[in-house]
Amino acid sequence: MADQSLTRNRAILRRRDLLLAAGTGIFLSNTAFALPDGGRRLLLKNAHTGETFNGPYRDANGPLLTAVTDLAAFLRDFHADKTGPVDIGMLDFLADVMAATGQRSATVLSAYRTRETNDKLKATTFGVAEQSQHLFGRAIDVTFDSQLSGTKTAALKMKRGGVGWYPQSEFIHLDSGPTRNWELNGGNFDRLLGGYSKEDLLGPPRPGHILSVRERLARSRAQAHQEFLLRQK
Repeated sequence: MADQSLTRNRAILRRRDLLLAAGTGIFLSNTAFALPDGGRRLLLKNAHTGETFNGPYRDANGPLLTAVTDLAAFLRDFHADKTGPVDIGMLDFLADVMAATGQRSATVLSAYRTRETNDKLKATTFGVAEQSQHLFGRAIDVTFDSQLSGTKTAALKMKRGGVGWYPQSEFIHLDSGPTRNWELNGGNFDRLLGGYSKEDLLGPPRPGHILSVRERLARSRAQAHQEFLLRQK
């Protein structure tokens, strides 16, 4: 038993050294190498790029370098097409919430953001923090095919990190920062989710572009909001 423990500790140290030497901006929390059952996997789709990630990102010895490198590209700021750091604690939080609610997959709406992207969103979208955890690769905004409110409840019960609930825009924010929670309705979250301005949403579709369900919903919400403002004049 002692020999097995020593072998595993050496494997963990080697894995940690490889991750740190990779220079990919990986954040390793205190629990990154000490999960009870070791392995974790995720099935994710990026709502903006259409890319997917499907597979393990850690095993019994900790995070997998190749997988985390792939996730850094998958979770990049698609506005600027730039990769950023990846926080393992954030991934673990998401994986645990999904496991607790029986979610097989999640659709990623926003993850890492450059300062430039965050400033632009802050100027046009209510509820975007100046020092957002997205800037540090510690936050992710996701939606699910079902039981979305159940994921919010499960995340709150875990009492770890940040949990933001956006029922009108149908997504949940999870981060590995300080424990806190909030709920926001309204605001121009269509821009946050889709990267479109109101003019984009209300104007005609781009030539040859078929609107997705999310885009059609976003256009409908933007149109309804515009009609409401016109009625107030």
